[in-house]
Amino acid sequence: MIHEVVTFEELAGYRSRRDLGFISASASRPRNLLRSTFRSLGMLIGLAPIESLSEADELRAEALAALGSRAEQIGANAVVGVQFHVAEDEGACQVTAFGRALDVERDA
Repeated sequence: MIHEVVTFEELAGYRSRRDLGFISASASRPRNLLRSTFRSLGMLIGLAPIESLSEADELRAEALAALGSRAEQIGANAVVGVQFHVAEDEGACQVTAFGRALDVERDA
């Protein structure tokens, strides 16, 4: 079970038993021409692209869940130094989460 997924380089209150290296996972949405058209029209008339923010949040959550699953598969129970990379190309969006997988235990 994953204890923590954090952006910090160290996990307070835990010590590392094993460093399992860097891992990554991603989530993506294919290009949607209709959505892109409505987003462009909304921007022209001054509407905020709310749905794109919620979609980014969903993709971020999916990438984090996939990162946690990948960490568990290799025997890690924590991921530290988590960062995100977002790529958007003609309406398609991909979020990649990456960090260092660790097997940790609580400090005595």
